[in-house]
Amino acid sequence: MAVTSTMMDHPLTVTQLLEHGARVHPDRQVVTWQGDHARELSFAATYERIRRLAGGLRSLGIGEGDVVATFCWNHQEHVEAYFAVPCMGAVLHQLNIRLFPDQLAFVIDDLGDRVVIVDDSLIPLLARVLSEVRSPKTFVVVGDGDASALDAHGRVVRYDDLLAAAEPIDAWPELDERTAAASCYTSGTTGNPKGVVYSHRSIWTHTFGAIAGGVHLRDGDRVLVIVPQFHANAWGLIHVAWISGADLLLPAQYLQPEPLVAFIEAATPTCSAAVPTVWNGVLAYGEQVDIDLSSLAWVVVGGSAVPRSMIDAFEDRYGVEIIQGWGMTEMSPLGTVAVPPAGATGEASRAARARTGRIVAGVDLRLMGPDGTVQPWDGESVGEIQVRGPWITAGYHGVDSPDRFDDGWLRTGDVGVVDRHGSMQIVDRTKDVIKSGGEWISSVDLENALMGHPDVVECAVIGVADPRWDERPLACVVVRAGASPSPEELNDHLRDHVASWWLPERYTFIEEVPKTSVGKFDKKVLRGAYETGALDVVRAGDDA
Repeated sequence: MAVTSTMMDHPLTVTQLLEHGARVHPDRQVVTWQGDHARELSFAATYERIRRLAGGLRSLGIGEGDVVATFCWNHQEHVEAYFAVPCMGAVLHQLNIRLFPDQLAFVIDDLGDRVVIVDDSLIPLLARVLSEVRSPKTFVVVGDGDASALDAHGRVVRYDDLLAAAEPIDAWPELDERTAAASCYTSGTTGNPKGVVYSHRSIWTHTFGAIAGGVHLRDGDRVLVIVPQFHANAWGLIHVAWISGADLLLPAQYLQPEPLVAFIEAATPTCSAAVPTVWNGVLAYGEQVDIDLSSLAWVVVGGSAVPRSMIDAFEDRYGVEIIQGWGMTEMSPLGTVAVPPAGATGEASRAARARTGRIVAGVDLRLMGPDGTVQPWDGESVGEIQVRGPWITAGYHGVDSPDRFDDGWLRTGDVGVVDRHGSMQIVDRTKDVIKSGGEWISSVDLENALMGHPDVVECAVIGVADPRWDERPLACVVVRAGASPSPEELNDHLRDHVASWWLPERYTFIEEVPKTSVGKFDKKVLRGAYETGALDVVRAGDDA
């Protein structure tokens, strides 16, 4: 007779995460920055407000399977929605406040949002698309600002009034772990964004995968969550912090370097997470005034490649370790974390943290070569990165995208190498790699090398047509105030970092690199500007 498991078939749900944090870490704090002071609430008090929010949403007619959207900054009320909505059996839809209006209208109706929880400061952004949407019937406004722009489009309820009048939910429903819990949409740089719908099971497994993979939050840590809560589940930090007993420090709309540093100095976080552009801004601000980042031990940076110069600057100036992470909305989002191997110090530690990261347990990864064969993990063989696992999507909401999947594997669109220890290095996006004379040039490596020049603030590299080589790199460079490095000077700097035939013949100096709605370099905009002649291109010597 075959031996069968004796283990309980206990569902893996967001409710289990919620109950654990509230019971085991009741005194930990949710801290929201108000610009000149913070408001604080314990996990225990937050839990009671979560129960009231669930009861209030029920009174608005929300039941299991209904969709509740948020159009909010990172703050106390957004954390409450993160738990109340999925635990009551509804689906949380975190709307990206930086989407183009037509894309925002599309995603609201595409998922069928019935209620939208919206910050009063963001009402003008939301109101401009409401004449184009059909699904929302009720708007719950956080704050006491003017909400008259919503009156013509549905019922308007104040968040605090909803909670004050609500009967707390008496018992959370028993849910199947595979039911929908939350949804985020891709940033949609081309065409409409695509919906990724997370299950209770995927959020639960992602939470523990993040902890095992290197997001080592502990009881008493204080995590500053700068990455927006609408961006790929805030990288899972809300859930990880809640069950680990780490205080949640939330900056609300105060994301510019000066108020952000003021929050850091006042609230003393021990760790944080954000995209590189945020930390570049902090570095630039620190060159103008004295800033105190001494409370920070480490910062996870992702969303785009992290220049080695940023890692060095934060450690040398402030003693802060920058750790690179990689993932996608489709991956909940975590795929790798660049935690250094045991015993690595000094240069070995910095070099490890400059890589894209080591694969997190729970993520299967393979490299697919251009000829359709799986490439070895030898640190040299290059291929498209494909992934699968319990927190990785198998498709998109309402649309077929067979080109994004290969025999059960998600095609990430990233090109890279993996060594025998599972440490990955992305060399480019499949759409961004520069094919020059039959060889590949990594735009990412060029960007990182150029951003190591002391006069370069930001840089994006795109491939442009070349009559001799098919494609050559065009470096789009943002320089620091008062600096004017020439293309020849920048190429002299590059010679120590890349092959000579990679050196760009073309440079353009711009005021800012255009960004997508989630802070990544938007190279599509740069390509369009080049093709229309809108970029002032300067030629360097022919070093290719």
